Amino acid sequence: MNDACLSKPQLYGGFGGFPREARFVRRQRQRMNMVAVCQCLFLPWLLFMAAFALTSFHLHYSKPWLCWLLVGGLGGLVLIAGAFAAMAVRRKLKQNESAEPTWFVFLFLTMAIGLAVGAVLGHLNFTSFMQRYYDYVNLNDYNFVNPSRMRGQQMMDGGRITFLPGAQLDFRKAMGFKNLNTYCVVPITMGGLELSNYDFWAVGLDCCSDDIADFTCGEALNKQAHAGLRLLQDEERAFYRLAVQQAENMYHIKALHPLFLYWTEDPHAEMNSWRSEGYMFFFIAMVVHFLWQMLCVGLGVMGFSKMGHY
Repeated sequence: MNDACLSKPQLYGGFGGFPREARFVRRQRQRMNMVAVCQCLFLPWLLFMAAFALTSFHLHYSKPWLCWLLVGGLGGLVLIAGAFAAMAVRRKLKQNESAEPTWFVFLFLTMAIGLAVGAVLGHLNFTSFMQRYYDYVNLNDYNFVNPSRMRGQQMMDGGRITFLPGAQLDFRKAMGFKNLNTYCVVPITMGGLELSNYDFWAVGLDCCSDDIADFTCGEALNKQAHAGLRLLQDEERAFYRLAVQQAENMYHIKALHPLFLYWTEDPHAEMNSWRSEGYMFFFIAMVVHFLWQMLCVGLGVMGFSKMGHY
């Protein structure tokens, strides 16, 4: 009787509990898994933010080759995580009961998704907002421009043009050219005077009727607007030039070197709004991805605990 009692391991608790050794091993396994959980929560999120920032902001504009080289370096980190996941799976297949490949595989998959989504959304943010902002930053500012005296060829490097307070749109000479969309133009004059040459034109898309002088694009109806942002889209410029040619023929005017502008009261505020939208999109994506990563990790913890990894 006494020998039988001595042969049993020392137990804890009134219902038998766990052996001392088992309790020590279990506590260590939980601590290691919490490290893996934190890694799976933060590493894919940090990778997502790095890819998003690289492809969204100035590096993508000034040195695109370096931008995509660094994104490729982040891809190398994903491949390293994939190699660790493959080795862990191989150990598990060799019946190593202590090996737990699940978190390695989870980390690799979420890192790959974070990198891909971050690069795609970052490139979208760049082309939608930040690229236009950087384009205008690299162009010159012209202030107190008199449209009756200045010529378009003198401001070919202008991005933001502010006219004298007496400058206004001559709605009597507005024109629209139809090609799927309607490309609307109206000349900028000084005090409503007839000019010998009209080189400054306010433009807009689908904000007038074909061949009818009812231009309502941008801030055309704002009496305080005396400035414009330069049109930078090359694919649209040719259609606006055709609209100007129609206006030349119909109203018997000249436009030797036309510049196309988005009419606005404050071109700097308009330009800076694209930068603000780009940063806002970045911060929203950062928060949404973190919440999504938390959800995935939470579901992973629930699933792995049912599989017996805790």
